[in-house]
Amino acid sequence: MLSRVAASFYWLSRYIERSDGMLRMLKINYASSQDTVQEFTWEPVIRIFAGLDEAEADKLDNDSRSVLKYMVTGKNNPNSILNIITLARENARGVQEHITKDLWQCLNEYYHTVKDSRLERSLQREDPIGVLDVLIKQVMLYYGTVEITMERGEGRSFMNIGKYLERAIQSVDILDTKFSSISDNPDLLTDTTYWKHLLLSLGGYELYLKTYREGFEAENVLEQVVLNNDFPRSVIYSVNNIQRYFDRLKNDTNVDNYREMSFQIGRLQSRIKYSSVRSIRAEGLHVFLSQIRTELYGVGNSLNEYYFANS
Repeated sequence: MLSRVAASFYWLSRYIERSDGMLRMLKINYASSQDTVQEFTWEPVIRIFAGLDEAEADKLDNDSRSVLKYMVTGKNNPNSILNIITLARENARGVQEHITKDLWQCLNEYYHTVKDSRLERSLQREDPIGVLDVLIKQVMLYYGTVEITMERGEGRSFMNIGKYLERAIQSVDILDTKFSSISDNPDLLTDTTYWKHLLLSLGGYELYLKTYREGFEAENVLEQVVLNNDFPRSVIYSVNNIQRYFDRLKNDTNVDNYREMSFQIGRLQSRIKYSSVRSIRAEGLHVFLSQIRTELYGVGNSLNEYYFANS
């Protein structure tokens, strides 16, 4: 497979996964902004998904509708849903002969849904939850179409590596941001609503209730999001799948590069697998998550160097 084609598959999938994480986070945080009786801030969401510093975030004035407009349809926000789906579509166009017609039509529909001027008006005037649900369903439709139509070859392996790498980075960023907020406001440690919203934003609320009977506790949330092999958005689940799909790329022409990257991914996998909540606490959660994030970025950089010809 050409490096250009592999890179397009990889980035197409990363952009779609990023949009999914953003939409779910925006939905839960908008609901939280309407329900909460205490002061609510959009700053963590803006920092994770838009990369704005505090001064730039202040320009949005913590107004929910303004934040949603900026994050979903903001043309000047390079990481808005509109812009990243445009990039996803451009990557898909570059590999159109390698994807199914159904997948192209599905992605095109997602793109035109976001581009529709009525969507922005609905975000500002109607119930934003309904609008975000429409977009979330577009992502679900995309993943279902990939699952039942795409050939199980190299292209799909690169897509899945991109998806799970993006997902792992998101989970690390969300966890790091949410736990750092506790340092500023220790009362959040016993705030069940705070933990509930964190789990809802990652789609892990129902699994948590089935797994932990003693209520919401910070250590249990940490264990589920980092170490639970059965939680689809946990860090270890994502890294296991990066390893799984990377193993499928091995062939006679890339043995040296494969061995180098396999060691890199295996080291990261072992780092998480042989950690516990106690050992993470002893090391320092922020230090642990920062190192995991650095290694995840390192995997992305190695893919770019060895497989995408620095494209």
